[in-house]
Amino acid sequence: MRIGIFTETYTPYISGLVTSELMLKKALEKKGHEVYVVTANLTNSHYEYDEKERVLRIPGIPTGIYDSRLTSIYPLKAINKIKSWNLDVIHSQTEFAIGTFARLFAKQYNIPIVHTYHTMYEDYVHYITRGHFDKSSKKLVEYLTKFYCDKTINELIVPTKKAYDLFKKKYNVERNIHIIPTGIEVERFYKEKIDSKKINNLNKQYNISRKDFTAVFVGRIAEEKNIPFLINVTEDLIKTKPNFKMLIIGDGPDKEAYEKITKEKHCENNIIFTGKVPWDDIPAYYQLADIFISASQSETQGLTIIEAMAASLPALCIDDESFRDTVVDDLNGYLFKDEDSCKEVILKIMNDKKLLASLQNGARNSAEMHSSKYFAEKVLDVYKIAIKNRKPGYREKITDFFRKVFS
Repeated sequence: MRIGIFTETYTPYISGLVTSELMLKKALEKKGHEVYVVTANLTNSHYEYDEKERVLRIPGIPTGIYDSRLTSIYPLKAINKIKSWNLDVIHSQTEFAIGTFARLFAKQYNIPIVHTYHTMYEDYVHYITRGHFDKSSKKLVEYLTKFYCDKTINELIVPTKKAYDLFKKKYNVERNIHIIPTGIEVERFYKEKIDSKKINNLNKQYNISRKDFTAVFVGRIAEEKNIPFLINVTEDLIKTKPNFKMLIIGDGPDKEAYEKITKEKHCENNIIFTGKVPWDDIPAYYQLADIFISASQSETQGLTIIEAMAASLPALCIDDESFRDTVVDDLNGYLFKDEDSCKEVILKIMNDKKLLASLQNGARNSAEMHSSKYFAEKVLDVYKIAIKNRKPGYREKITDFFRKVFS
């Protein structure tokens, strides 16, 4: 099968979405399929095509929102190159410019299109409105989401029941929706795969000792990730557990503000902001910690939770529907409701080495269910449905007409 993945973000950009796309591409290629990527050029204003990796980068203008760029919705220069791929199916990973291009191209050349909905956009409205017109803005988000995820595609994939319920219960979408939790390359996070010297060097770099008990968060450092929750929990814990440390990995628009808050609370020795970390180094960073923690309620799934579990880290997450299918109390981590219950489960694990070992084993085993192999197989099934149910285009109708006439 010849598959085209259309996405706004791809390497060298680092995010959960990019991790998902890379993993899917590799898993599909291992099964013998040809996978092409159409994405925005995040580094310069030129068209670039990597023949070996089959990645076409389209120039765009900076949006001012993190590292993203806005491309043309119908870049003529890219048309002939994409036509030459003879795609069997298009998989859209975005609702923006590249996503619009995917839909226009699919419509023009009668190629079935599958879309994966990754982002709960209502949680990001504040970046645009700054607190004004939130109600009307969320209504507009609902309209655009329904348009891009219902009216313009053949099949829709969502990673969790939380996203499924958004479409079915809130947006009242009647179409068929496939729930497919995103998989990862679990093997790259296994502890035995990581160079111990690299781990030791990182521990020295961030002043983490064997006596320390470290929690790690990996993600975008922004309002919707609820970083102040982690800062407050750490501030309280170190009053009785001075060896507790919080490792916050990632970059984002609010990083400097949170670093300032950390210093004001005199927690800078216990809360470590690493900034942006190369994608290839992330598995080693997980090994600096004893547990993973997230208080974010803006996730559709939270791939970092699965990565952490593959690295044998118990996952402590806020009680949100995104995490309920992944985190199981006393097996691979805990769900908490507020700062107090979060501190309670951290102390419970810190004071019980046998419990920590049991949770680590449960986390590793749980991650196996999210392997890239099984994820790719489920996505392929959706591709097949989209291809099977595709309506014939104008050219096919003409060809079929003449075939019947002259047969």
